[in-house]
Amino acid sequence: MAMKDHGAEPYVVNIEEATEENNNFRTALWTGKNLQVTLMSIEPGDDIGLEVHNQLDQFLRIEQGEGRVQMGDSKENLSFEKDAKADDAVLVPAGKWHNLKNTGDKPLKVYSIYAPAEHPHGTVHETKEIAMEAEHDHHH
Repeated sequence: MAMKDHGAEPYVVNIEEATEENNNFRTALWTGKNLQVTLMSIEPGDDIGLEVHNQLDQFLRIEQGEGRVQMGDSKENLSFEKDAKADDAVLVPAGKWHNLKNTGDKPLKVYSIYAPAEHPHGTVHETKEIAMEAEHDHHH
């Protein structure tokens, strides 16, 4: 399957297959005017990285693996904690700090829907380190 950003064009995809085949930390699959779909692969023991999106809501669905979800009103107060696994969806309200950590022994395969879009069209972050550098550049 060609891993590229297919938006904003009409597109149909087996999302489960695409998510499981993605080995990059983050790959933008479709970027539209009001919505973005990214695929994520998080290594065992690693996490997405604690972050907050003030302007957008986020939907994450786990296709493979298991993890721990944390959310809260500040970095220091992640009052919401839940375990999540394959077939679970995680909904992150705008303005909530959140993180998802891989607590299993295989890569955590997730797809994420942002509304509105969060990352530039065509974004590919092979590793978390690359992603964090890009985020840093993007916000400063």
